[in-house]
Amino acid sequence: MSKNNQQQKTPLLTHLVAGGAAGFMEACTCHPLDTIKVRMQLAKNIQRNAAGKRLGFFGVGVKIVKNESFWALYKGLGAVVSGIVPKMAIRFSSFELYKEWLADANGKVSTTGVFFAGLAAGTTEAVMVVSPMDLIKIRLQAQRHSMADPMDVPKYRNAPHAAYTIVKEEGFRALYKGVTLTALRQATNQAANFTAYQEFKSYAKKFQNLEELPSYQHLILGGVSGAMGPLSNAPIDTIKTRIQKSSAKGSGWERFRIVTTEIYAKEGIRAFYKGLTPRVLRVAPGQAVTFMVYEKVKAWLDIFTGKVNAEVTQIAAQK
Repeated sequence: MSKNNQQQKTPLLTHLVAGGAAGFMEACTCHPLDTIKVRMQLAKNIQRNAAGKRLGFFGVGVKIVKNESFWALYKGLGAVVSGIVPKMAIRFSSFELYKEWLADANGKVSTTGVFFAGLAAGTTEAVMVVSPMDLIKIRLQAQRHSMADPMDVPKYRNAPHAAYTIVKEEGFRALYKGVTLTALRQATNQAANFTAYQEFKSYAKKFQNLEELPSYQHLILGGVSGAMGPLSNAPIDTIKTRIQKSSAKGSGWERFRIVTTEIYAKEGIRAFYKGLTPRVLRVAPGQAVTFMVYEKVKAWLDIFTGKVNAEVTQIAAQK
């Protein structure tokens, strides 16, 4: 019980710093896979090589590097990094806050409570940060210009320029295209992610009789739990990506209906699962890195805070 209370009292600043560090490392490590995933989802025809064979995610990645240079795999990274600190701060701090609200009189949170806390945390981060960040990132990733050719100037030069151009041409509300689907995706992602991670972590601690798990186990458990979300909501992510890439007008429901109907009619049911493999390969290691770095940085900050508090108490006692 004391441990639960200690976790609930972790300062917001700790979540901010630990989450921001984790998110930054995750983005820099895994962003190329996200670019490949987006390209596969946006492709309306099956991508093939010169011999006519279907390209998998590695093939698509090689094609991007060949045609647009290696750095093209990092298109949209600026939009991700600029939003990663508030995103992770909101994710972890809101998750802990919702967990506290859903705890019983003894401070314990059930598995159902963890699930709903993750659901709410995912919705919160989607509305506050992820939706506009995702739209800007996708617009940048969708551009097929060569980053090795300075004369090949794209429509969107970087994340701030993309945000400015989108707002100027389409209005501020355009940044929230697909927000409902983004919220649904993030909510289901974090519900599955946090529930699986918390359960795996609790079981691993009991099984090994450990107070805290080593970093490599946080890495493994984060990777396994991270794969749960993409496997459960792949169609939502594909539809959302198509809606956010488009600059078409109309209500959210109308865009959803048109995009969904068009994908099914022209590309078939399998098209809703385009990019699933690179998405799992992007999200799973991303969550592995996120949880490992988060837990490690949070532990360091807890130790540092404990030492500072002890010194302050000792100084105060001497006066």
